[in-house]
Amino acid sequence: MIIQEGMSIQRKLEILSIAAKYDVACTSSGVDRKGNKSGMGNSLACGICHTFSSDGRCISLLKILFTNECIFDCKYCINRSSNDVVRTSFTPRELCELTMEFYRRNYIEGLFLSSGIKKSPNYTMELLFETLKMLREEYDFNGYIHCKVIPGADPVLIDAVGWYADRISVNLELPTSESLKKLAPHKNRKNILKPMRQIQLERERFGEFLGLSDKNLNDRVLNSDRLDCGTFNNGIYNHDKERFITGDKKISGEITGIDTGFSSTSVAYYARLNEKRRFAPAGQSTQLIIGATEESDYQIMSVSEALYKNFGLKRVFYSAFVNVNNDESLPSTLDGPPLLREHRLYQADWLLRFYGFTTDELLNKEKPNFNLLLDPKCDWALRNLKLFPVEVNKADYGTLLKVPGIGVNSARRIVAARKHAVLDFKDLKKIGVVLKRAVYFITCNGRMMYPVKIDEDFITRQLLADNERFPFGIEKDITYRQLSLFDDVNFKPPREDFIQIISQQNNI
Repeated sequence: MIIQEGMSIQRKLEILSIAAKYDVACTSSGVDRKGNKSGMGNSLACGICHTFSSDGRCISLLKILFTNECIFDCKYCINRSSNDVVRTSFTPRELCELTMEFYRRNYIEGLFLSSGIKKSPNYTMELLFETLKMLREEYDFNGYIHCKVIPGADPVLIDAVGWYADRISVNLELPTSESLKKLAPHKNRKNILKPMRQIQLERERFGEFLGLSDKNLNDRVLNSDRLDCGTFNNGIYNHDKERFITGDKKISGEITGIDTGFSSTSVAYYARLNEKRRFAPAGQSTQLIIGATEESDYQIMSVSEALYKNFGLKRVFYSAFVNVNNDESLPSTLDGPPLLREHRLYQADWLLRFYGFTTDELLNKEKPNFNLLLDPKCDWALRNLKLFPVEVNKADYGTLLKVPGIGVNSARRIVAARKHAVLDFKDLKKIGVVLKRAVYFITCNGRMMYPVKIDEDFITRQLLADNERFPFGIEKDITYRQLSLFDDVNFKPPREDFIQIISQQNNI
C-alpha cells in the first residue's frame, strides 16, 4: 500500500473521484428543502439534473470517496487492501471546502460521499459524521447530501449521520450471502442488513412523531425510553452534551462517547419544533453488483423485491461488473461489462415499483433470465397474449399499466380523458402512448388500429424490426384504411431493412 503525505487537494480529488466511479448515484434527490437566508443551497425532489463526463460518469453530484484506504480485501474492488495503488484521504475540513467551492460555481447540486474503511468501521464513520456535521452547521450547506454507511459501524454513529444526510445507503454488494462470503470474506450479510433495519425503523418512528399533535408528541417523547442504539466508548470526537429546553422541561441526550447531543426520541421532537432536521428524508438505497457471480435475474429481482417490501428502500441500484483486478475467482469480461443485462434489470425494477408487477410474473425458475432482445414488459405481454387485446376505453388503470407502450402518465391521462370522450388512436398518440408497441395489444371501440395477427412469433418479429417503422400498412399520420389486395405486391422494403428483417427472423 502506497500512502502519500502532503498531497495537494487537486491530486486527492483526482484519485478519490476516480476511485468512487463504481458507486452508482444516478438518481433524483427525492427531497424538497427550500433555501434560507442563513445557509447556501436548497434541494428539489427532482433537482439532480444529470450530466455525464466523457467516460460516462454522472457528475451532477460531487461523487467522491473520503478515503481509498481500506482494511478489507474484497476481490472485485479496486481499492482492496491487497492492491498496490496510491492511497490518500481527505480531512473533514478539506472535503467541506471542496464541496462549497464546487457548489458556488454551480458545478454540482449536491454531495455523494462514500469511503473505504480506514482503521475500522467506527473510525471511518466518525470522520464521515464529522464532515457532514461541519458542512451543515459550520458551512450552512443546505443542498443535497447522499452518504454511504459503513457496515459494522456502531448504530449510534449511523443514527447521527441520518440527521445530516438526505439519503443514506448501505451497499448489499452481492445478491446472496454465499457470493458475499466468496468475494468479500470480511463482510457478512448481518452487518449489512442490521443498519438497513435501523434506518427503516428510525424513519418510521420519525414519521409517527410527525403524525401526532404537539401535545401528544411532547408527552410521548418525555415518557418514552430512548432507542437502544448501543454505546461507543472510544470516539475520537467528544462533543459536549447539548440540552434543548421546551417550556419548563429539559430533554437531554445521554449517549456515551460520540454524542449527537440528544437521544433518538428527543431529536425527533427537536426536529419537529425547529423544522430544521429530518431523518434521512429521501430514504435509503442500496447497490448490487451484476455479473460478478452466477445468480440469475430471477434471484436478483427476488432480492430487490424483498428489500422494497421488508426494508422500505427507495431504490435498488444495479452496477454491471467491471473486472478491475486480475483475480482467478472473478469472471472474465473480455466482451465488456453486462450493460444490457443491467438495463433490463433497471426496467424490471421500474415495473416492480410503479407498474404493479411482481418478480414471479416477470420470471420464474424455468425462465430465470430476461430476454435481452425485448424489454421485460413486452416479453411478459408476449407470454400472456390471452390477456390481450385490451380495450382502452374500458380497461381499469392497473390493466392499462401492463400494456406495452403505455406508461404511468399516459395511463392516468387515458383514465381522465375517457370520462369526457370516447378515445381513438389519434387521441392515444396525443396522450403519449407509444403506438409502435401498443398497437399489437389494444383496441379502441372494439377495433384494432391494424388487422394484427395475435401470434407470438409475428408480434415478436414486428417488435424487433426497425423502431422507426410502423407495421406494414400503418401510415405515419395514424390513419386507418382498408388494405388493398395489391399492397404486399407493391411493397418493396429497402435492401438494408430486408437484410435486417431476415437476420432477426433467423435469430428467433
